[in-house]
Amino acid sequence: MFQTIQIGLTTLVQLAELLHTPAVSQVVVLADENTVRECLPLVEPHLPAGYRLVEMPAGEEYKTLDTCQLLWAELTELRADRYAVVVNLGGGVVTDLGGFAAAVYKRGVRFVQVPTTLLAQVDASVGGKTGVDFMGFKNQLGVFQAAAAVFIDPRFLRTLDPRQLKSGYAEVVKHWLIADAEAFERNRYVGIMVDDWTPVIEESVALKQRIVEQDPLETGLRKLLNFGHTVGHALESYLLQQPGREILHGEAVAAGMVCETWLSYHRGLLSAAELDKIETFLFSIFEKVQFVLLETEAIADYALQDKKNTGSIINCTLLEGIGHGVYDQPVTLAEIVEALRYYHRLPG
Repeated sequence: MFQTIQIGLTTLVQLAELLHTPAVSQVVVLADENTVRECLPLVEPHLPAGYRLVEMPAGEEYKTLDTCQLLWAELTELRADRYAVVVNLGGGVVTDLGGFAAAVYKRGVRFVQVPTTLLAQVDASVGGKTGVDFMGFKNQLGVFQAAAAVFIDPRFLRTLDPRQLKSGYAEVVKHWLIADAEAFERNRYVGIMVDDWTPVIEESVALKQRIVEQDPLETGLRKLLNFGHTVGHALESYLLQQPGREILHGEAVAAGMVCETWLSYHRGLLSAAELDKIETFLFSIFEKVQFVLLETEAIADYALQDKKNTGSIINCTLLEGIGHGVYDQPVTLAEIVEALRYYHRLPG
C-alpha cells in the first residue's frame, strides 16, 4: 500500500497542483468545526473555486455512520462522479471517517489526507486504514484504502492545545518502543519540548511506512503498530460510553502502553529496569487515566472485540526489549484485568 506522502511547508502548493487538473471533476472538503475555524483559512487559497465544504461536529463520538451520511448526501446532491476528490482536513477522526466514506461512495472515489494534528500526521492519515466506530467499539467498521496522497504541513500543529499535541506524541513514542530503541534513548530526555516537529514527523512516518509497505493488509508485521492499542482501545471505548469521562485516543494509547509494557515484563520478555524506564518516561508526559478498580473487568471486556483477535483468543503486541515489538502474543482476559489493576495501583 504505497502512498505519496509530502511533508513540509510547501505541501499545500503540491495539494493545489493535484486538485487543479482536468482529471478532477469536483472537490469536496470534509472538516470538523475546529479545523474549519483554525485550519481552513490556511488551505482555502490552494483549493479550486467552487469546492464544497462539509462540516462535521468535532469529537470521537461523531465518528459514526450517521456522520458519513453527511458526506454521502453532499456527494450525491453534487452528483459527484468517480473523478471527484474528497479532501479530509482534520485530525484522526476526520481522516479515518472521510477515507472510509470516500472509499465506499460509488465503490470508491479518490481522497487526500491533510492531517492537522500530530496524531493524524504521524499515524492516522498514513497507511491506508479507514473506519468508523460502531456500537461503542473503536473502528469496528472500515476498509484498507490508500489515500491518493497525504500532505503534512507542520504549521497546523501551532493550532493545537498541549493536550492534543501530547495525544499525538503517544503514537510517536509507540513507534520508538516497537522498532527504534536508539530514537527512544535520544528523545526521552527531550519529551514534547520540540521547536521544530518536522524531523520527528519525518522519522515517525518513515518508520511506519517501512512496516506498512511490507504488510499493507495487517496480516503479520503491521500488527506491531497496535502496541498499546489492545488495552488502550478497550479503555477508550469504555470511557466513551461514560458521559463526561471521554479521553483522547493518544491518552488511551499511553495508558495501554503502560499496561502492555507490564504484560511484557510479566511474561519475562522485558526487564524490570526497562519497565521502569518506559513507565517513568510515559508518566513524565501523560497524566494517569482515572477509573475505579471495580471497572477493570468491564473495561477488559472490550478487548474481546479487538480486531487482532483470532476467535476467542486476544492477540496482543508486546515488547521483547525496548525497540523490539513482537506481535500475535495471546493474552487472557484475566491478564488484561491484572494489567489494568497494576496501572490503577501506580501513583499519579
